[in-house]
Amino acid sequence: MERAIVYADNAATSCVSESVFEAMKPYFCEKYGNASSIYSLGYESEKALTAAREQVAKAIHADPSEIYFTGGGSESDNWAIKGAAFQKAKTGKKHIVSTEYEHHAVLNTLEALKAQGFEPTLIKPTSEGIITPEAIAATIREDTALVTVMAVNNEIGTINPISEIAAVCAQKGVLFHTDAVQAVGHIPVDVKALGADMLSLSAHKFHGPKGVGALYIKKGVRIMSLISGGQQENGKRAGTENIPGIVGLGAAITEAVEHLPEESIRIAKLRDELIDGLLALPATRLNGSRTQRAPGNANISFEGVEGESLLLWMDMNGICASSGSACTSRSLDPSHVLLSIGLPHEIAHGSLRLSLGRYNTEADVDYILKTVPPIVQKLRAMSPIWAGRI
Repeated sequence: MERAIVYADNAATSCVSESVFEAMKPYFCEKYGNASSIYSLGYESEKALTAAREQVAKAIHADPSEIYFTGGGSESDNWAIKGAAFQKAKTGKKHIVSTEYEHHAVLNTLEALKAQGFEPTLIKPTSEGIITPEAIAATIREDTALVTVMAVNNEIGTINPISEIAAVCAQKGVLFHTDAVQAVGHIPVDVKALGADMLSLSAHKFHGPKGVGALYIKKGVRIMSLISGGQQENGKRAGTENIPGIVGLGAAITEAVEHLPEESIRIAKLRDELIDGLLALPATRLNGSRTQRAPGNANISFEGVEGESLLLWMDMNGICASSGSACTSRSLDPSHVLLSIGLPHEIAHGSLRLSLGRYNTEADVDYILKTVPPIVQKLRAMSPIWAGRI
């Protein structure tokens, strides 16, 4: 009998829910018209596009005119950062403030801008993985064009004080963008309360399809376009719209927000059981804040254990997890996030990220807690680092 998989890598991606899949299906083979066409088949797609934009706007308390559909979180981040940078460069402002532990969609974008004469400054998070408003305020200069800080860290799950950071930026007259890819659908997100000028989100993090996301751009904020061509997305993002994906995004975000209050409590309870159970092992530590933490994230370091070996053994036992973000999981380098909060290389190498979601159960947590400790003990028994320690 084939063993069921325990999927605990929802921060990397999540499955498309059945209801979201059903909502998308008609737009592949039946209602397949181009939303820019004037005939009725095209009008069906245009109606679906408008409805999805309203769904996303409602979910994050924005106006539909402030929602622009993209190819995913990475594109949204690229557009927000490059668009703001090139717009502000016209006024001589080429300094950008961000953090050491951003997703690579942000960090690599900043590197590309650096090669074009921009000056990024990266702030180090606290040992608990928090970016403070005070650190932002101390780094903003007269020539600062943009501040970009993630709402929830994708590896260690810490929740940043985004509204306070946005207030600092507003006071100093600096544009503020937040990568909220790990926040939307998992914690309450209200763009008006947050005060962000721009916000990125991605459907596949909350049981929507891959390859579709959105960028919120506050009314009155002007940034340059990233993709030139036709007049789609109010002339700001060219290309025939991915109607099935956009419909899926709208359905998924509506579903996620509707069930958020009870689901976040349920998932946080499972997360805490997981954290407490794994921390019962000797020489382990929780990475990130215990309290300011996304409901489904548990990131644990095991001293004397190599993360890749741990993942392989877990996979052989039917558990899907991560040792860092999915975008860098094939790299043998230690996580830049864990290094940024002060972990030494040898401990950062032994990290495990377990991220729970809507379809995880108490039985999943029990199985992980039954399976992982013996694997850790086995790997420690083979480790010269652990042997030297004891």
